[in-house]
Amino acid sequence: MNCYILSAEISFRPQPFARPLQLSSGTITEITEATATVTVRIGHSEATGKGSVYLSDLWAWPDPAIPHSQRDAAMQDYCSRLAAELPGLSGPRHPLSHGMDLLSRNAHHTGPGRIPFLAGSVCFSPFDAAIHDAAGHALQRSAFHLYDDAFADHHAASPSQLAAIRRFLRPTPSTEVDGWYVVSATDPLTSDFHHFIQHHGFRCFKLKTLGKDPEADARRTADVFAAAQSLGVAHPRLSADSNEGNPDAASVAAYLDALHSLSPAAYDALAYLEQPTGRDIRTHAFHWHNIAARKPILVDEGLMEPSILPIIEQQGWSGICLKTCKGHSFNLIAGAWAASRGLLTAVQDLTNPGLAAIHSCLLAQHTPTLNGVELNSPQFTPAANDPWASRLPSLFSPTSGSHHLPNPLAHGLGSRC
Repeated sequence: MNCYILSAEISFRPQPFARPLQLSSGTITEITEATATVTVRIGHSEATGKGSVYLSDLWAWPDPAIPHSQRDAAMQDYCSRLAAELPGLSGPRHPLSHGMDLLSRNAHHTGPGRIPFLAGSVCFSPFDAAIHDAAGHALQRSAFHLYDDAFADHHAASPSQLAAIRRFLRPTPSTEVDGWYVVSATDPLTSDFHHFIQHHGFRCFKLKTLGKDPEADARRTADVFAAAQSLGVAHPRLSADSNEGNPDAASVAAYLDALHSLSPAAYDALAYLEQPTGRDIRTHAFHWHNIAARKPILVDEGLMEPSILPIIEQQGWSGICLKTCKGHSFNLIAGAWAASRGLLTAVQDLTNPGLAAIHSCLLAQHTPTLNGVELNSPQFTPAANDPWASRLPSLFSPTSGSHHLPNPLAHGLGSRC
């Protein structure tokens, strides 16, 4: 496929949080939304696509020595430089090849003394999404249907690579996917918690644990499970994410031991664990086979680029977390790799608003996820969803505990839904 990038733009908008989101690395109260607009030409057709992301520096660049304002400004500057460089870059090629080229270039533009690699991935991800969205509109098809052999090019998108992605993607997208309510470590299990259960039907709960005290995290997990049951959720489903807060694998085992002892029912309801230890899994290297035999444990922040994939398998992780903020192309490459090895995938969030939430839901509907999809912008930044909420209520204001897009085969990545 000869997809040529004609132009690229980026815009920024501050989005306040309706309520704080507490991570082990700090608390988010406001964030910058970046929206990329890219125009491409394929053959004689031209089309424009969009992609968006939150520049979540606290997650992608958790360095307390650098003020949030400085990190945010650096990420905005990197986005602006990408927009200026992208037109004509790499010539005509498959959208997947453009995306993987952005990932490769990211390795040369990030690192010590500059923004970290993961923060750079967040910055280029809306451009990757916009390229795929534009290509789908140019070809009048879903961006998930660009992987027939006829679309191969002489760069990254080889027939074997396209075939692997095609095998990974569902032949028919699911009609709806389970949603997850995020419970921060100090959130009261009262008004908002009640609302999302009683009015939105949520039955899956992601716990933001702190990773410092296994018994305290176990008590919190058991309390959330009991609170959900008391509100009529017959079979609550839980996941735990310390955002790298645990010091080692032993502390994770201690958490599981404490939870099993305190509440066997809550232990049984724990569906999986997200990356509990440091994101550099080469440095913070642990053997996870024993933990994985008890509960699935997935790499999140540590999944950054293709060379890490064999290490994930060697260390005994159960699978990987796909996030649109790491780049649409890399998600498909990594997901296809995981599927080929019988590993699990989950589609996680970066509080994706509006357009980014549509993209994330489409990714979940087209892939065999362990969890459904985590979309927490209705919980934390509902105002950012206003341009789409009235016409897509089953996505942004579900009543059954599941997110639903009425047309998962919309052209591109759903920017015109």
